[in-house]
Amino acid sequence: MMDPWLLVILAFLVATHGLETVSSLLNLRSLRPQPPAALAAFLDTQSYEKSVRYTKAATRLALWRDSLSLAAVILFSTTGGFDTLDRWIRGFVDHSLLIGLLFVAILLLFSFILDLPFSLYRTFVIEERFGFNRTTASTYIADLLKGLLLVLCLGGPLLAFVLWFFTNAGPLAWFYSWIALSLFSIALNVLAPVLILPLFNTLTPLKEGPLANDIGDYARRQKFAIQGVYTMDGSKRSSKANAFFTGIGRFRKVVLYDTLLAQLSPGEIVAVLAHEIGHCKLRHVLKNLIASLIQGLAMFWLLSLFLGLERISIAFGMSQPSVHASLIFFFIVFTPCSLIVSACFNAVSRSYEYAADEFATTTLNDSTHLTNALKKLSAANFSHLTPHALTVLLHYSHPPILARITRLEQTAARRETNSGARRP
Repeated sequence: MMDPWLLVILAFLVATHGLETVSSLLNLRSLRPQPPAALAAFLDTQSYEKSVRYTKAATRLALWRDSLSLAAVILFSTTGGFDTLDRWIRGFVDHSLLIGLLFVAILLLFSFILDLPFSLYRTFVIEERFGFNRTTASTYIADLLKGLLLVLCLGGPLLAFVLWFFTNAGPLAWFYSWIALSLFSIALNVLAPVLILPLFNTLTPLKEGPLANDIGDYARRQKFAIQGVYTMDGSKRSSKANAFFTGIGRFRKVVLYDTLLAQLSPGEIVAVLAHEIGHCKLRHVLKNLIASLIQGLAMFWLLSLFLGLERISIAFGMSQPSVHASLIFFFIVFTPCSLIVSACFNAVSRSYEYAADEFATTTLNDSTHLTNALKKLSAANFSHLTPHALTVLLHYSHPPILARITRLEQTAARRETNSGARRP
């Protein structure tokens, strides 16, 4: 007979998956047969129908992947898989820290193998079918190997540190672990542009010209320090476009995908960067960092309490409770709660996006460029233009594109009205 605690845990996991599935199905039903009038000039009927097929294909694949992942967790939990793995490792390893590292590493490897077919299908079938994929087999394999190397070199020592502290540092281990992880995250933000990003992409300084001058002039007017503007060869993996800041403080770099340069005009690119600068000037980046640190503190405190619940280990069939097994069980049990926490963070993030749009249009005294940029990018990337409210609530860190466009057009109309009222 199944342990009642395990039954409750699995019931919550199934309920969470059910909510996610309902959200995905409602999201598919919210697709419209015709493109919205606001994007008619950027997305013809044929292209829109193609984007609808893309959304359906990607959503169905994600549903199959998530369902298989849940089934694997249920199977492993109800058949004593965690205990079998733990006892097998203990059969040839007697060092507790090494046992923990191998236990977590093998489970991560299982998860990786389970996800690999879906990743391959997404990249080389769906993305290829709809004209996005530029990734070659050699690039895909190289990315996998580099990613695994980073996990070993960065994640391994960090996990060892956490396991050691929770085993040996007493009641404040959770606090020490939080400090270490927070310092690691901040250091990673500083070092990533120098050490990690170049492993996957080539960054090239943006050539001198009108665009570089416009970006530099705008940054100086906003008193926003940047170390440089770079282009990145994003086209070697996908035709989708993007732009971002990397680094902290005066070491920030502006990175533009080469695909973005091909799809947007210089004025539109400056507007996109003005939006990103708005996040920094409005302290959204700092607020997000503080929020993530507080969340991490709460998570480690809850983990410290969870480690004392030997009953959970028994529910998962463990014959010998341990820190490393409890760490895995904690993240399984926390899955339903993480959906709620994520939804709350997304709600704040969506408000930040509106505020950054407002900053960009105000400082540029123009909303047309940003509006056109959003329309072009959403059309080119086959974005879901009419997502269901439940999906937005659960997963959207950005407002739906039509909502942003409507807000921008309202702002432009209000600015025009105010400007007209001031004229003599």
